[in-house]
Amino acid sequence: MIAAPEIQPEFAYPQDTDTRFSSDTDFSEDPDGRSGTTAKGKGGKKGKKAAGEKGKGGKGAGRINGHHQENGMENMMLFEVVKVGRSAMQSVVDEWIESYKHDRDVALLDLINFFIQCSGCKGVVSGEMFRNMQNSEIIRRMTEEFDEDSGDYPLTIAGPQWKKFKTNFCEFISVLVRQCQYSIIYDEYMMDTVISLLTGLSDSQVRAFRHTSTLAAMKLMTALVNVALNLSINMDNTQRQYEAERNKIVAKRANDRLELLLQKRKELQENQDEIENMMNAIFKGVFVHRYRDSIAEIRAICIEEIGVWMKLYSDAFLNDSYLKYVGWTMHDKQGEVRLKCLTALQGLYHNRELNARLELFTSRFKDRIVSMTLDKEYDVAVQAIKLLTLVLNSTDEVLTPEDCESVYHLVYSAHRPVAVAAGEFLYKKLFSQREPEEEGAPKRRGRQSPNANLIKTTVFFFLESELHEHAAYLVDSLWECGAELLKDWECMISLLLDDPMPGEEALTDRQETALIEIMLCTVRQAAECHPPVGRGTGKRVMTAKEKKTQLDDRTRITELFAVALPPLLAKYAVDAEKVTNLLQLPQYFDLEIYTTGRLEKHLEALLRQIKEIVEKHTDTEVLESCSKTYHALCNEEFTIFNRVDIARSQLLDELVDKFSRLLEDFLQEGEDADEDDAYQVLSTLKRITAFHNAHDLSGWDLFTSNFKLLNTGIENGDMPEQIVIHSLQCTHYVILWQLAKLSEGSSRKDDMVNLRKQMRAFCMMCQRYLTNVNTAVKEQAFTILCDLLLIFSHQMVSGGREHLEPLVYSPEDSLQSELLSFILNHVFIDQDDDTNSTDGQQDDEAVKIEALHKRRNLLAAYCKLIIYCVVEMRTGADIFKQYMRYYNDYGDIIKETMSKTRQIDKIQCAKTLILSLQQLFNEMLSELGHGFDRSSSSFCGIKELARRFSLTFGLDQVKTRDAIAMLHKDGIEFAFKEPSPQGEGGPPLNLAFLDILSEFSSKLMRQDKRTVHMYLERFMTFQMALQREDCWLPLISYRNSLQAGGDDDTMSVMSGYSSRGSSVRSKKVKPPAATAGTSAAKRKLPEEESSSGDVWQQSIQTPVMLPSPHLTSTAMRDPKRGRDDSYMGGYALPHEQQPPPHPHPHQQHHPQTPQHHQTPMDYNSQVTWMLAQRQQEEARQQQERAMNYVKLRTNLQHAIRRGTGLMEEDEEPIVEDVMMSSEGRMDDLNEDMDFDTMDIDLPPSKNRRERSELKPDYFDPASIMDESVLGVSMF
Repeated sequence: MIAAPEIQPEFAYPQDTDTRFSSDTDFSEDPDGRSGTTAKGKGGKKGKKAAGEKGKGGKGAGRINGHHQENGMENMMLFEVVKVGRSAMQSVVDEWIESYKHDRDVALLDLINFFIQCSGCKGVVSGEMFRNMQNSEIIRRMTEEFDEDSGDYPLTIAGPQWKKFKTNFCEFISVLVRQCQYSIIYDEYMMDTVISLLTGLSDSQVRAFRHTSTLAAMKLMTALVNVALNLSINMDNTQRQYEAERNKIVAKRANDRLELLLQKRKELQENQDEIENMMNAIFKGVFVHRYRDSIAEIRAICIEEIGVWMKLYSDAFLNDSYLKYVGWTMHDKQGEVRLKCLTALQGLYHNRELNARLELFTSRFKDRIVSMTLDKEYDVAVQAIKLLTLVLNSTDEVLTPEDCESVYHLVYSAHRPVAVAAGEFLYKKLFSQREPEEEGAPKRRGRQSPNANLIKTTVFFFLESELHEHAAYLVDSLWECGAELLKDWECMISLLLDDPMPGEEALTDRQETALIEIMLCTVRQAAECHPPVGRGTGKRVMTAKEKKTQLDDRTRITELFAVALPPLLAKYAVDAEKVTNLLQLPQYFDLEIYTTGRLEKHLEALLRQIKEIVEKHTDTEVLESCSKTYHALCNEEFTIFNRVDIARSQLLDELVDKFSRLLEDFLQEGEDADEDDAYQVLSTLKRITAFHNAHDLSGWDLFTSNFKLLNTGIENGDMPEQIVIHSLQCTHYVILWQLAKLSEGSSRKDDMVNLRKQMRAFCMMCQRYLTNVNTAVKEQAFTILCDLLLIFSHQMVSGGREHLEPLVYSPEDSLQSELLSFILNHVFIDQDDDTNSTDGQQDDEAVKIEALHKRRNLLAAYCKLIIYCVVEMRTGADIFKQYMRYYNDYGDIIKETMSKTRQIDKIQCAKTLILSLQQLFNEMLSELGHGFDRSSSSFCGIKELARRFSLTFGLDQVKTRDAIAMLHKDGIEFAFKEPSPQGEGGPPLNLAFLDILSEFSSKLMRQDKRTVHMYLERFMTFQMALQREDCWLPLISYRNSLQAGGDDDTMSVMSGYSSRGSSVRSKKVKPPAATAGTSAAKRKLPEEESSSGDVWQQSIQTPVMLPSPHLTSTAMRDPKRGRDDSYMGGYALPHEQQPPPHPHPHQQHHPQTPQHHQTPMDYNSQVTWMLAQRQQEEARQQQERAMNYVKLRTNLQHAIRRGTGLMEEDEEPIVEDVMMSSEGRMDDLNEDMDFDTMDIDLPPSKNRRERSELKPDYFDPASIMDESVLGVSMF
């Protein structure tokens, strides 16, 4: 039995008042516990046995649950039943209780094995072990027999059969305690044995034992809390009965009943003390250690259960002594644990009766809860906001205005659950105070409705948040909790149209603008029923109820705004921003209601207002809104189409006639045209262009007039900027509408010929405008030209549109060159050089951001031409070389372009990348000269760019094999292309480029490295191979990068030593480098005749034909035990073997080279000799490393085996907390010991040395928590 410290006298316990007969209650027993002495007599103190006497008097074999047992090996029936979960859990427990009454030792052995097997252990506790061994010895034995094949165990195994295991396991423990709560749990044997076992298992280093036993102990504690609550209720009832009986007069008082009640209360108190001792033992033996376990799931279990205890039995657990654990753990590094803390606290704050006990906790940890609203885990942030909402409901004084403001701004969060939770907080804070309506009084509407002030409050909040363009996000955040308020469009219309009441302050112009924007967002939310852009998580299927609500809302929107929109437009006709938002409302109308509701006169009024707005305004946004409104109303499915179409045609006739007349006069006047004439032409052209965007104006010949206008602008050069821009845009729309008609296949052949001529003529016109002096005109011409080239490229004939093939247009080289020059001159510029920002606005951040956005669009337009093969891919070299310099501005666009081009043609993409590096290298040479320093920033920048390019090829060397090989081929040719400026004997001009090229060597496959190295040797002379001056270092480093792993199978040899199936266990060490050395000595480079032929064609162009080397499996190799960091794949002659600077090679002397061999060796023989020397040296070093490694592992295993016996003499297990502070040391120890043990933990008996290094058993928040918790006091 665990010696549990006594708990304070005020410690009390709670839960439900279930007083049903349990299976351990005889029919003669009183359900209230009157026969407690009888129950204790069954297994009371005389039944308690010492550890050494455990099991005496019990049978070694018997029957459990109806199943025969032999030699103490039971059939694990409990585990199988819980695993399957088909039987009623209560009947299973009842059978076990009957077995316990028959032979408690055998039944307990069954229960112990149940917990062992639930942990995933294949070992079985025998009856002899149960009788003669301590718990620590049993746990040690089970640890040694643990299955090492997999780290999974029942609580973590995935699959349908394990899906409900955890639920069934927890239910079994709960039912077991509930059925035993009247006698068996007080026999001081069953519960003591179970608690002792679970406490020992929870201290194990095996995660499966620790996890399973902690869950069992916590659920056991919860069940005991329920028992304690029942006892508390029964004690209160008994006390009231006793007081009532004692207060009777003496004549009516029953003394025997008083004695019975006193005896019952005494028994209940004794039982309560027993339960308190059990709970105290579990809390101090398991919870205090495991709530800071290294495994997040275990910590989460502890926090979840303590929240249940505080909620169920607040009198005992809801105090600062227990709340502090939740407060501390809110700083946990794992979001799962932080989430459990918040959900536990929500259950407490939800009950307002408990708020008084939470005041100190709230004051200490409120700041932490507020900061968790910005948690990196969105689920945690959502629960933190919900917890603050509960705190807000309990009292308004706790949260300061600063605390509330930190939550307010989250209504604009892109993550919808966070925004919705913040919206609920905002709604409770700002809109909870609502004017009560008098009963019987008529419902107030419009400005007098109760929502009027709340709508004003929403407007004030929106304006004060200074995020005016995010009204849709605010509405979406408040939609779930305040839809009734936000759908009060009648009140909003009244606030805009009606005069203020006496004493009421009218809305300002800024507030009216905000209210109109909010009103539009609410209409859109109700009509579309989906969140704004950026918040949607995919298309959600609406329920029938939601569809009905959507239809009802659209009907109500149409009925209200069809009447109110014309007067609203009339009132705000001169305000562009208000009119733009109001004109979007008809897009959400149910147009059928215009006819069914007899609202035609309001439609006529709306059309008149739109026409007046078109005539008054020249703002592009207003005109486009008018165009979209006409487009929404001109729906052929509804009867109002004819009326709207006539109004639209009349308006367009007037605009086109006016434009033709004004343009003719304007062109005739030429240089004499004044500003008023130019303004009239521009304003009319703006209106036509805005309508041409959404409406087909092919009936009016706009191409001729616009082309004439553009041609005049080219010839004269004094055409106003805005006229040219809108004329280009209008002509662009003309061509697109004609193409749309031809795509339908219903046009004549003459139409296609006409479109082809117009398109080509317009492209030439745009090309001429690329040289315009005005930047805005050039940007417009460039954008339109890129769009046209993309639309009329070879892609347009796909998808069954082969009849459009005559329209395909491919740009000439001159046009491609001009487009590229435009990008280089207008996109890749410094921010301060942007001449588009004038009037001293370059310091304005908004202007800079807008200019950057425009340049990004220009670059994206050109990159699309590269991706769709409209322009040659090699033109992308000028783009790719800017990757590093303009990474912050355009890095994402350039990287995506590289990715797309690689998908199209890997080899051509690689050639483009190496071309960009060559261009940068040539630019550096022209700037610094051929004697530049390789440590200069320019050269280092090019090398870093090469490294970035290398990373984009990914890890799959097979897919990029051809491309990488071609990249090296082009790089080698470039390096040796130009002769040495120092004359013969000096390094080539571009030799340093090999240093850059070496960044791609790691992407080569082994056999390709050899081939590339052979190709490199074709450009080398024998003297180059012997040079060691600094100027030749790029060649040396590049050759080394090609030879690393290319000529031998070193990594495969090393894997033979590090694999688990190596000869270490059998203590036989094979000579590691014999095979490698022999094979390396036999390798010969091909003769010059064969290598100088078609080496590259045989290897690079057809890499699949390369001979594959013999591969040794490296799947089991530990990456940490590869070659030393100091190992160099490239060769280097030993000091005594290096040739002197002047003598010829035939003067060298070496033990392996006879003295009489004086004839000079050719190049291949020399290289072969050097390779043989290098590989022999490598083989010797590898053998030494392998021997050292074997010795290290042998010594470690002996040390472990010597440590196994240290715990055999321990009477009690040494409790060891597996905290995060010691997790790293255990991982390191596990890595050094390579024998087959679970990577998670080591058996306790094999880890005595580690135990001495553990920290003392006290709370160390820094071990699992952030530094911010260290400043929090612990009450």
